[in-house]
Amino acid sequence: MTMKQRWTADRIPDQTGRLILVTGANSGLGLATTRALADRGGRVILAVRDEGKGRRAADELVAAGIAPDLLAVRPLDLADLDSVRAFADRLHEEHPRLDVLVNNAGVMAPPRTLSAQGHELQFATNHLGHFALTGLLLDLLAAGRDPRVVTVSSINHRQGSLRLDDLSGERGYTPMAFYNQTKFANTVFGLELHRRLSEAGSPVRSVLAHPGYTATRLQTRDTSGLVKLAFGRIGNPLLAQRPERGALPQLYAATEPGLSGGEFIGPDGMGELRGAPTRVRPSDAAADPGTGRTLWELSERLTAVSFPVTAR
Repeated sequence: MTMKQRWTADRIPDQTGRLILVTGANSGLGLATTRALADRGGRVILAVRDEGKGRRAADELVAAGIAPDLLAVRPLDLADLDSVRAFADRLHEEHPRLDVLVNNAGVMAPPRTLSAQGHELQFATNHLGHFALTGLLLDLLAAGRDPRVVTVSSINHRQGSLRLDDLSGERGYTPMAFYNQTKFANTVFGLELHRRLSEAGSPVRSVLAHPGYTATRLQTRDTSGLVKLAFGRIGNPLLAQRPERGALPQLYAATEPGLSGGEFIGPDGMGELRGAPTRVRPSDAAADPGTGRTLWELSERLTAVSFPVTAR
């Protein structure tokens, strides 16, 4: 894809008959993704932490012309593994298959907080919850049509690493450093999932995406004061693109025909901050298979979720 072939949401193929799950679907990138997919006929499950906010978002989409029967709101707290299991159980009761899972939800740079299971909140929400959700729904995805797992990462993954000796931040917590760790983990997970699915001969494809610099509530909702000032009040108004533009890479990853597993889609502009979707490179550290195995084994242990794919 070149700059002369800039991809827009108008190029999303017809999604009629496809069932798509979007986490964090009530605002920002998740809402923009939901709108675009439902506008093309896809049935979208809005997986949201606050069910009331999810229903208000669905009502807004219906008021804008989206057919009500294309939207379903379901509660999901990714920071709580019990909630993830309950959500997956309900989805199995309601649907025989799932075509696309968009692992989009996240929190960014809050004060140090622990999840219900005692994990650092960002690692629990951004990585462990999505890891568990993907594993618990993989059988439904395997029965889907052109099934895909889209894991939403960030350019910040290039500043991240795994703090294996202090994952919970007990000995030293810096909000942005621990956010960067989760985005690194997202990238490592998406690539390792691709390796394992490929080796198992699974029809499911794992694709990565990042939105560049996009103005969402992520930078202003739960963040610490300095981060909120830097991003929410200064960076967002001056530099960031709108969620409708930032969502294009994950929409491309979810819908582009013939896209291979293991690809990473991001903006084509300078520094990958903004622009149309294109293929980008993950950091060498995130692409390392040894790191992939380490994170995978750690995540299985912390979530008690084992994927139905052959281990390497």
